[in-house]
Formats: sequence, C-alpha cells, structure tokens
Amino acid sequence: MDYKELKETIDILEKLPDGDRDKMLKLVLTNKSVEQKKPVVGYKQKGLIEKDGDGLYLKLTTKEIKELPMRFRREFYIRDKLVRCYRRQCSEKTVNYEIRYRKNGYNIYASSNDLEEAKRKFIEQLWSADARRDARFPAMARARRRRTYDYDRWDDYYDDDEDFGVPETFHKFAMYYFEKYRKRKVSELTYTNDMYRYNKHLKPYFGDMRLKAIRPDMCQELLDDLQERGLGKTNNEIHSILNNIMKNALAHGVIKRNPMAIVIVEKHKSTHGKALTKQEEKTLLDGVKGTRYEVAFALALYTGLRPNEYYTARIEGDFIVAKNSKRKGGKIEYKKIPIIKKFKPYLEGVTEFDIPNICNVRDKFNSILPKHILYDLRRTFYTRCDECGVSMAARDEFVGHSGGALTDAYRDLSDEYLLKEAEKLDW
Repeated sequence: MDYKELKETIDILEKLPDGDRDKMLKLVLTNKSVEQKKPVVGYKQKGLIEKDGDGLYLKLTTKEIKELPMRFRREFYIRDKLVRCYRRQCSEKTVNYEIRYRKNGYNIYASSNDLEEAKRKFIEQLWSADARRDARFPAMARARRRRTYDYDRWDDYYDDDEDFGVPETFHKFAMYYFEKYRKRKVSELTYTNDMYRYNKHLKPYFGDMRLKAIRPDMCQELLDDLQERGLGKTNNEIHSILNNIMKNALAHGVIKRNPMAIVIVEKHKSTHGKALTKQEEKTLLDGVKGTRYEVAFALALYTGLRPNEYYTARIEGDFIVAKNSKRKGGKIEYKKIPIIKKFKPYLEGVTEFDIPNICNVRDKFNSILPKHILYDLRRTFYTRCDECGVSMAARDEFVGHSGGALTDAYRDLSDEYLLKEAEKLDW
C-alpha cells in the first residue's frame, strides 16, 4: 500500500460508524502490506540492489569501500557483505533512505532523503564506531595495526607514510606539530612541560585515532574528567594544547572542522602566593645553613629569578646575569641583577653556582615553609623592591619584565643606574 492508497483508506475509515471503524482499523493494522519497514521488492536504483528477493541492500563502489576503516573494508570488499537499506515513501514526493548495519556488536544507523547523503553519513558513522572500539581496546588496536602494516599495505588509514605528506592520525600529527611549529614558538621549559602533559593526558586518550574521527563529545569528555578530578589548571592547559593541535590540523587541510570549536571549558581561577615575611626569610636561610641549598635559596631570594632560570645564572663582576625565560619565538635575552649587600656574604669563595635538582630544591623549601611555594621567593624580591623605593624601570629590569615593545626599544639603562638603585635594597 502506497501513500495515496493509505490516505484514501483513512478517509473511508473516518466516514464509518464507531463500531465498524474499530473492526476495519484492526483489519488494516494487521495487514502486512502497510508495514513501513518491509523491504521493497522489485525496485531498481543506482547504489541499491535486490538480493534473493529479500529486499534492498546498499551496494558500495570500490572507491567508497576504500574510504572505509580497515575492519569494515574487509567486510564489504573481501567478503562481499551487504548492508540492509530501507526505502520509505514519506509523502507523495519525498522518499527516505535508512541504512543499518548490525553485526559484531555494532549498531550503526544513518538516514537521509538523499541516497548519496545517507551513504556519506553511514561512512562517517563507521569511522566513529571504529575509533570508539580502538579507544576501548588500545592493545588490540595496536596489534591489528601492526598486522595491517605488514600485510595490507594498501591501507592508508592507520599507516600514513609521513614521507608522502602530513600525518592524519592524532599522535603522528601531534608530534609533527610539536617539532615543526610548537618548538619554535615557546620557550624550552614550556615545550618540555607541554610534552609532559601531552604524553600523560592526550596520547593515552587519542593514541593513533584518525583525526577526522575525533568528535567534540570525545574532547569534552576528556576535559570534563580532568575537571571532576580537581585538575582545573591541567584542564585549561590540555584544552589549550589540544585546541592548538586541531587548529593546526585544520590549517593543513587534514580536517574540515575543528572539534574543539564548541567544547566548553571552565576557566581555572589561579590562587596567587604571597611574599615571605622577614622572619620567614630568616627561618628559611637558617634552615639550610651550611648546605648546598643555602646559596640556591639566597640566589632566588636576592635576585628574584624564576625557578627555571636558576641554572642559567652566572657571576659577572657586580652583577648576576641570567637568561630571561619569558621570551617567546626563540628570542634569547639576558637580564642583569646587581649583587645587593645582603647577598654578598653568601658568595664568598663562589665562582659558579652549584644548584641542586629543582625537584629537591622545591621539596626542601616546602619542608621548611609548607604554607608557601618556591615561586614566592620571586614575589618576595619584587615586594622588597617596592618597599625599598626602587624605581619601576630598575625593578622591571631586575625581574625581567617587559615594558612593552616601544619602551623596550628606547630604554637602555646604564650599569651605574642599576647599581645605584640596588643600593636601596637594604632591609
């Protein structure tokens, strides 16, 4: 029964008395000829075939099969498996195509009023299902990819040859991005920290998943999990790294849309530390007197160096010279901090600094002042500059702050001026 016949039947039923209408309606509903899901028989259309009088099946071309993930490609190409396709007459002028694949634990569905669009959606759903299976069973996925590489070299999904273009799987593309672009843009420490976060959170989650298969909900789930575990700052950092990777993939034409564009992330509210009191300064230095940590803490306290700058510090006459770690784009810049009166006693007999491992330095500091963080030594120096009346220009020069592109271009403070301002630092 087609749409027109069904409409005529309904018009007739409406004119019948209530008792007769119920009997007739029951008779119509039990008639299998009006079941919408019954496969159409004797119908011919490009892309659809009738098999053994059992209704319509989707017939993929060789080109379309090559666009499928490997596990499904074998099904449709090697084993010649077909997919059930239902053709429904929705109205007099509208036809809907529903494609379903139910096998091996998969339940994949796609539909559209246009057969080609339904096929495109179906192929996308196959990729998503393949990616979800790999994410759930990474060990099995790695083993399958090794077999694919050895015996099925025509597979261009899991084993991109990087010599012939940009990688299309997540991990390979991320390494491509870090090495060719990220490394040139950020400082060495930032790059090291980014790689650590990537290897800990992103690589285990996405692995060798195809970039095109990564959806916004996958990214949102990862970030929500970090937030729920109380890792708000890490959540923001991973969001930034993942967004940069996806933006780069978009710029390279590997993906057509950035899945991070609609991901929602809760902005982390940082809690700032506080400067040490003069009594806490004394407690810290007395606690490490005569050890390797004594010079390290004095260096941080009386120069305002960042923790990652300790190892670049050297003595040059009346100054401590260290590399400014907050310069992007590979720019190398050094800052000069005068050796103030309070620091000189700690430098007797010292020609070069021997700083312990930064992790040990941080642990030692926390054991003495558990309510502070190591970075608070830099805050203390900055605070003492303000308390002692050091000029803003000299203070920024000491701590390595930028005064802006114009100011940096025209400002060139003399050593004499810096030494004179440093004389004020006596508390």
